[in-house]
Amino acid sequence: MKTRDALAETFLPEAGSAPVEWVVAEGLTGYDEAVAEMERRAGLIADGLARERAWLVEHPPLYTAGTSADDADLIAPERFPVHRSGRGGQFTYHGPGQRVAYVMLDLKRREPDLRRFVAALEAWLIATLDGFNIRGERREDRVGVWVRRPEKAPSAEDKIAAIGIRVRRWVSFHGIALNVEPELAHFDGIVPCGVTGHGVTSLVDLGLPLTMADVDSVLRAQFEQIFGETVAV
Repeated sequence: MKTRDALAETFLPEAGSAPVEWVVAEGLTGYDEAVAEMERRAGLIADGLARERAWLVEHPPLYTAGTSADDADLIAPERFPVHRSGRGGQFTYHGPGQRVAYVMLDLKRREPDLRRFVAALEAWLIATLDGFNIRGERREDRVGVWVRRPEKAPSAEDKIAAIGIRVRRWVSFHGIALNVEPELAHFDGIVPCGVTGHGVTSLVDLGLPLTMADVDSVLRAQFEQIFGETVAV
């Protein structure tokens, strides 16, 4: 079986497809509101009634539990609202300073291959980090993007981005979360993605005082390299 490195090249649509809508939400978006809108939009895309969309949001502080979540990994259940999510994966944190990108793509127009799609999402994040001279890496035994932290310990590494998707009728929703400047202490209330023995970091924690607009610009450029043309709406 190919590694995700080998799978992650491009995930372009078939010729003649309309550009992907690129939407950046203002302020904070409630989680339940976001899920309802993603499900609505994904249904329209599956029916051929709407264009594909990448929707960039920030959430108020909250925890989400994916379909593989272990309740023992919820360390502080009273700290923030906990949302049971239909996405894959385990517990994760969302909050201000974290760029969440919900990706609603018709995989039939690209390739109905979930491993390849996840590898493409990882490649998108890695290319974005490379734009800021950060080396992001994937791990075959855990989804997401990691950075080495040799200043902490020779083998130390921290997670900088998470991935959790759902697919219905071959249309994806949910997506990625990149830590720009969230409150890292908020991750202490869970075992992020069920992974122990590693930390969590952000672009600002790594010494890059970037704005969300700075990050969004590079995210969009790299998205287009992997997933195809976008149009701002």
